[in-house]
Parts: sequence; C-alpha cells; structure tokens
Amino acid sequence: MTDNRYQAALDYIYSFVDYETQRRPRDAANYDLRRVYDLLGRLGNPHQKVKSVHIAGSKGKGSVSAMIASVLITAGYKTGLYTSPHLLTFNERIRIDNHLISDEDVARLVDRLKPHVEAINEEAKYGRLTTFEIMTAMGFVYFAEQGCDFNVVEVGLGGRLDATNVILPEVSVITSISLEHTEVLGNTLAEIAGEKAGIIKPGITVVSSPQAGEAGEVFARISRERGSDLIRVGTDVTWQGLTFDAIRQSLRIKGRKGTYDLTIPLLGEYQMENAATAVAALEVLAQKGHRITARHIADGLAHVDWPGRLQVLRRNPYVIADGAHNPYSAAKLRDALKKHFKFEHATLIIGTSSDKDIGGIMSELLPVFDKVIVTRSTHPRATPTERLAAELKRLGRDTVETGDITEALPLALSQAGEKDLICITGSLFVVAGAMEFIAKSR
Repeated sequence: MTDNRYQAALDYIYSFVDYETQRRPRDAANYDLRRVYDLLGRLGNPHQKVKSVHIAGSKGKGSVSAMIASVLITAGYKTGLYTSPHLLTFNERIRIDNHLISDEDVARLVDRLKPHVEAINEEAKYGRLTTFEIMTAMGFVYFAEQGCDFNVVEVGLGGRLDATNVILPEVSVITSISLEHTEVLGNTLAEIAGEKAGIIKPGITVVSSPQAGEAGEVFARISRERGSDLIRVGTDVTWQGLTFDAIRQSLRIKGRKGTYDLTIPLLGEYQMENAATAVAALEVLAQKGHRITARHIADGLAHVDWPGRLQVLRRNPYVIADGAHNPYSAAKLRDALKKHFKFEHATLIIGTSSDKDIGGIMSELLPVFDKVIVTRSTHPRATPTERLAAELKRLGRDTVETGDITEALPLALSQAGEKDLICITGSLFVVAGAMEFIAKSR
C-alpha cells in the first residue's frame, strides 16, 4: 500500500478529541463507556472473543504488560499487546507476538471502523467517540480477527472510565499508585485508587503491586465488596535481588505456587517489583488451567523487550533514557542510576508534560547531577523550557535551555567525558526523540 493511505488513516484517527494531546476534562460524561460498547457491538463484540489480562496503575503498567505478554508468547499462546502511548510509531500500540500491526492493516481497520464511528458520532447519544476509544476498538478487532489466544491490555488513563474497561479479564492487575492526572482522577491517593480499582470485576482475581497505605486499603475494600481474591505483591508474592550489571539483573521471586530464579534485561529495583507482579498474575492464569510453566516464566522474562525504561542508548559516555514522569518514578530512577552505573560526572536532560509535578520530579533527581539541560518534545502538552528553567532557579540550580532533544543531546555529549553519564527523562516523548536521534547518528 502507499504511505498516503496509512497517513490518511492516522489523520482520521487523530481528527477526534485526543486526551493524550489535549487537557483532560474531569467531567465523567466525557468518558462514557456506553459509546464504546456501542461501537464494539456494531463490530461484533471482538473484545469478548479473546481471553484477556487487564493492567492499570500509575507506574510500571507498561513494563508489567510487556512481561506478561512475553511469557504468554513463550508458552505458545498467540498474544496481542495493547499499550499507550507509543514511542516512535503508532503501530507500537497494537502488536501480536512482538510484531507491530502493519501500515496496511491500520488503513484497512480504519476503513472498517469509519462508518460505525460516523454513525455513533452523528447520533452522539452518549457523546462523541475519542481518538483513544477508536484506537482501542481497532486493537480489539485486530486481535480477534487474527485469532489471538490472549490480549494483554494496558489501561490508558485511570481505569473505571477508561475505554479498555469493557473487557472481562482472566485476571486484573494494578501496579503501584501515585499522585498523577489529579485534574481527572482526584487529588488524593484514595481517590485515584478508587478510579484504578474500577478494573476490579466481580469474582475476578486482582493482583496488586505494593501500595501506599490508603491506596492498598481501597483495593482491599473494593475486592471484598466484589468478591474478588486480592493477591498482594510484597506479602503474598515477594522478591529478592541477586546480582546485576549495566545490562541485566537477576532475582528470586517467591510466588504462591513456586520459587523462580530469573534474569531480566530491565534495570532498577522497580523492575524487580514489576517482575514479581507479572509472576503473580501468571500464576493466576496457570491456576485457571492455562499451560504456563516455571520455564516459560523464566524464558519469557529473560527476553522481555520494553524500550525507554532505564535504557542504555550508548556507552562512553553512558546515555540513559527513562520515561520517569512523576516524583515517585524519578526517585526510582535516581536510585537505579546510583546502583547500576559508575560515572564521574552526570548531566540531566529533562523535558516534561505541562500537567506534571515538575518541582517534585526535579527535587528527586537533582542530587545526582552536576549539570542540567532543559528541553521539550514536539508534543502539544510539552512544558515550555522557560517554566522548567524557572523551577530550577527556584531550587537553586542553573540550567541551559534548548529547543529540542536534537539540540540538547549534542550539547551534553560535547561536554561529557568518556566516564560520564547523561540521562534523558521527564517524558516518554522526550525519550522517544533521544532514541530517534541516537539511531540516526549511528
């Protein structure tokens, strides 16, 4: 097919309200799932034709999704993976057995959905479909028509009103919760946890990563109310770090059904927590009769691929990219850099989205870095560099403002020695720009 058809399909998808690029309203009416059910019903309810795993959370839900999908693929299941946002290409959002959806299939599916989308939006009985809702329906249609055995589905935002929350999964998973998207989800951990807990279905087991007190209490209460078994990572399933280097780390996970000695090609303490969460969910699937063995778990996690998370883009000096976008994840990134890498001097390149806790993120990261360069992505919600610079000045640090990563990264490299470290973070969109720049410069 020509690039024109694919680009026209993307233009169509992005012609609707896109809450990844626009301010998200708090009014629940803007996230009415009845229009999603309507669209899926017109398409033959593809979301009901494939077994699924549903993952929500503030941090780590993408990594956990990738881990579970990798093990299911290793176990011989044809596995769809639906995630957001993408790093470099739209097609990353919808993949089967690690193969991205083709440009041709994107265009074909848009043609199939278009008349139904137009009909629903013209009637607008429950409001108009959004970009993310259309993407989600595309994913479900693709996975069903391609004969997937499993879908691993990452929540876009929140849980209760997210477009993905139309499935009845084999197991629900909620990774660690922190204050995020407060303009939509609520101003306290308890309020945000209530939104995330919307994916807990009656009688369906839920796995929870370690949570701060009030979030854990919310999940325990709602699980009881809905008759859902709750598996707590950190108590019911535990992990212990063993060895590590700048490429991988080894750990031992004590699950409810066995002990697993594992090696994962993802760095950071939080990735061990994510691995334990994935194992807890996979044990639930095995209990339900799905053929998942300890060997499948070990092999699948050993080969998991999830770019942009503490990823080494080059060495001498180290160039590290990580999508940390809130104070919690920034603190985890700081600790991981100190643990996994030896360096003389460190430069931080940071760009964030405008709705983030910029001061909180910087306060966690700054103690590690000698120099700071602020930049921005091309994303419409990117924070202006002057605002980032003003926050740094308030925190008593000097900075250099740059237009984008193609200016920031060469500047940092020109000033770095071979034993130094450069870290790009604050937003997956900035990380994507760095990955693209490094790839082109090789």
